[in-house]
Amino acid sequence: MPEGHTLHRLARAVDDAFGRTTPEVSSPQGRFAEGAALLDGTVLEGAWAHGKLLFVDFAQDRTLYVHLGLIGKWFVLPVDPPGSEPPVVGEVRLRIADEHHVADLRGPMACTVVDQEEVARLVDRQGPDPLQPVGAHNDPDAAYRKIARSGKTVAELLMDQTVLAGVGNIYRCEVLWRHRLHPLRPGRSLRRASWQLIWDDLVHLMPWGVRTGSIITLDDVLADVRARVEAGEAVEVPREFAVYQRTGMPCLRCGSAVRQKVVAGRNLFWCGGCQRRT
Repeated sequence: MPEGHTLHRLARAVDDAFGRTTPEVSSPQGRFAEGAALLDGTVLEGAWAHGKLLFVDFAQDRTLYVHLGLIGKWFVLPVDPPGSEPPVVGEVRLRIADEHHVADLRGPMACTVVDQEEVARLVDRQGPDPLQPVGAHNDPDAAYRKIARSGKTVAELLMDQTVLAGVGNIYRCEVLWRHRLHPLRPGRSLRRASWQLIWDDLVHLMPWGVRTGSIITLDDVLADVRARVEAGEAVEVPREFAVYQRTGMPCLRCGSAVRQKVVAGRNLFWCGGCQRRT
């Protein structure tokens, strides 16, 4: 399942391509035909994300809600040549198109038209999103209150979207390593200061995921990417991590072996040396 930065990046792509225009909305597969008919011919006002949920606002207080789930894919692509109609490939649940761009949605877990009350309900069920401005409806203290009362492991809680929205397996492994926190400690043992370190680091790292389309968690890689971006150069981000998918390999910080265990349905990775329980 894509992590939250991917959904925010996708929302930006939809907004850049179709925002404040009246694109054609259809359902080549047919499963979303009624919803597409409600949106077709109305102004697409903008797209946004909260955690792993994506929303596209249309006129008349109608919002398209999409959850990609495990297999959903949605790409915004240029139409070449402009004005042509790209062929439909595969089971396309939803197509948004104009003469310059096409966005075909395949295999989502959810694709439906909702009203503003349902949008609020969906977002309220989520935890705070590090990619959203902190405010009354996006308060990291609300996440910590749930963590501090829980006997579940920190690793489980970071993957619980009702606690913290948008964080997936790679970010949870890497951020816990960055702050020497053992992933299997119970949430109620996590100090408030340690939670603030996690939150602040996610606020620091995840926007670079939105900007580059890649998860960056190593400081030297981030420094190089930042310098290249600021110089206006094209950037290809290396897929390098401290502990993620490095079972048995030496920790980049202390040299101890990286360990692995399935937690919350995903392979968890951590250092057996510098991430001790104590």
